Amino acid sequence: MILVTGSTGLVGRHLMLALLKDGKPVRALYRSEDKKKEVELFYAFAKADSLIKKIDWQQGDITDVPRLEMIFVGVTQVYHCAALISFDPYQFKKLTKINIEGTANVVNLCLANDVQKLIHLSSIATLAQTPYNPITEENHWDPDTKNSVYALTKYGAEMEVWRGTQEGLNALIFNPGIILGEGNYHSGSGVVFTRAFQEKKYVPKGKSAIIDVKDLVELMLRGMSSSLIQKRYITISENITYKSLASSIANVLKKKAPTKTVTNWQWRIIVFFDWVRGLLIKKRSITTVDSNSLQAHIAYSNKKVITELNYNPTPLNTTLQRIATHAKDHL
Repeated sequence: MILVTGSTGLVGRHLMLALLKDGKPVRALYRSEDKKKEVELFYAFAKADSLIKKIDWQQGDITDVPRLEMIFVGVTQVYHCAALISFDPYQFKKLTKINIEGTANVVNLCLANDVQKLIHLSSIATLAQTPYNPITEENHWDPDTKNSVYALTKYGAEMEVWRGTQEGLNALIFNPGIILGEGNYHSGSGVVFTRAFQEKKYVPKGKSAIIDVKDLVELMLRGMSSSLIQKRYITISENITYKSLASSIANVLKKKAPTKTVTNWQWRIIVFFDWVRGLLIKKRSITTVDSNSLQAHIAYSNKKVITELNYNPTPLNTTLQRIATHAKDHL
């Protein structure tokens, strides 16, 4: 039995679909019926209604150890995709609970149940910007750099996985960039489609890395079936500016492309007012660390994943044209 945590997220729903199409037995850990319903609607769009009936749905939470112990019975492989994505400092305790403690629980139960291999979904946020440029898998975490609370807890999650490998667990870590795929367009990476649909004029002036969710899923599947263990892979298709990405999305949606980039002083004003607002409501939308990241021109190398997992990136326009078919009916 194959366990997928975070089964209702963007990667989880696509991963399960690929596994089911391959005839694999899938057990899905999910938290709410509303999220499960989203997956059902996506499978209806994908004309895979018959496949979703084969999923062994198990409601639970990676922070609930007794429940997780029952879910792990009979599990031989694990794809750990569950995580809380938030850059809000006020969410630090919750991020720690889910991302670090939750991952520790998954690792411990993998060890206790002699799981063959764990695939852990992390993020490029855990990689330092030095010493190599573009950033490679050898750019290890830099504790002296100001990092987001999300990056801090995803790094902590990675440490739990590496700890598990020292205790006998076979594992691979994947560090994707911005994941593009059919899913929720009101949170996470899906927001870039919503902003393009709304014809927002402003975008950050920085640069980051992207990957098609289907490419990421295929790489995770290859990693699981391979003999590779105790490694990490930067999983990106290309590096791209936010303006270029937004313009490409606007083009496939037949919307006006953004024309302006947010300047550094504009970000400082935005961050200041968000900080003041945060004092009142105990919630942040953007911090200095986040704004600096959005303005930076950061490049990542995908040479290792291309070489070791035979990765052939899907062209961006092909990815966006496919997603647009789904997005136009859900924006």
